[in-house]
Amino acid sequence: MAQEVIKIKGGQTLKGKVEISGAKNSSVAIIPATILAEEPVTLDGLPKISDVETLVSLLEDLNIKAELDDTTLHVDPTEIQNAALPNNKVESLRASYYMMGALLGRFKKCVIGLPGGCPLGPRPIDQHIKGFKALGAKIDESSATSMKIEADRLVGANIYLDIVSVGATINIMLAASRAEGQTIIENAAKEPEVVDVANFLNSMGARVTGAGTSSIKIVGVPHLHGSRHSIIPDRIEAGTYMCIAAASGEQVVIDNIIPKHVEPLTVKLKELGVNIDVGDDFMVVQRAHPYHSVDIKTLVYPGFATDLQQPITPLLFLAEGPSFVKETIYPERFKHVPELQKMNGAIDADLGTATIKPSHLTGAEVYASDLRAGACLIVAGLIAEGETTIYNVKHIYRGYTDIVNTLKKLGADIWTESVDA
Repeated sequence: MAQEVIKIKGGQTLKGKVEISGAKNSSVAIIPATILAEEPVTLDGLPKISDVETLVSLLEDLNIKAELDDTTLHVDPTEIQNAALPNNKVESLRASYYMMGALLGRFKKCVIGLPGGCPLGPRPIDQHIKGFKALGAKIDESSATSMKIEADRLVGANIYLDIVSVGATINIMLAASRAEGQTIIENAAKEPEVVDVANFLNSMGARVTGAGTSSIKIVGVPHLHGSRHSIIPDRIEAGTYMCIAAASGEQVVIDNIIPKHVEPLTVKLKELGVNIDVGDDFMVVQRAHPYHSVDIKTLVYPGFATDLQQPITPLLFLAEGPSFVKETIYPERFKHVPELQKMNGAIDADLGTATIKPSHLTGAEVYASDLRAGACLIVAGLIAEGETTIYNVKHIYRGYTDIVNTLKKLGADIWTESVDA
């Protein structure tokens, strides 16, 4: 059986402009949220990624008319039917758990396969379940492959999240928007994607306030109407291209961004010595001479994003001294380390911290274990000497719109090939 690989000949200088897509982490929550509407909804600015296509087909499994036209999705939920959602699609995509909150809010019950997605170590959905139970839902977890959630009534509640979780914050918000009375989520996630979902819900007539702070208030409403909403730009895609430009860019313009959303990365790149000019909705990035070593610690927003610790890591091999990356969100998120070692990278990870020493990377055959590890290997391949082959690229396509052609246009020597598995 053949599989696609990405091949890169490193050492090219990149120049040109990149247009950033709509945010993946907003899109995968807002598409399920359309279930809550009782009239047609239009979403603009969606990224062209496989996760979006998977969610659109899940809507169709619920007898929803969903038409994806380039980056615009037209959703007509007027003939929706609450069907049990198949396990194979749900398993392929962790964010399919947003279907739980949306279906619970709309129908007070759902049966859904257990979500899969990127293997980043344990990412339990116990906080989601805690929230649903607080709203009055009963959870049947007796099946090994699916979960049944139902409530006679959904009634607002005060919910304190034990850990800050974007997924749980959004999922509770979805269910609570059609519950009776008031729900308050304390210790809520503050990420821009949470704000985007709240703005979308409010555009349909929901009453959500406080999104972007640690306390979100939702006053439930009996009906939600149709609306049109534009997805915010993807700060992680923007951050990845910032790292690529910082590694090998002569002058790369990154367009359609919200600079505040990528501020923690901008600060670290400037510490590295990278030249960055920031405009209102764009920035110009140029690689450093020389690079300085830096220490990075991932934190919940507005701290340094866990999703960007892997893409920035190859840059640290270019620094004059050792750098350290401490991962506080997913301590096991270091599956890229053995792959970088194959490329002659002096890197070790222990107890949630990676130590990176100056190294001259060379091309190798490497394996993308997850989405952002794949992005890391692309950055590494662009600065390595010789040819790098990246396997398991389906992960990369889950989060980056047409990344190979985008990099080609910037001047990278990059292509895809079909090889025997």
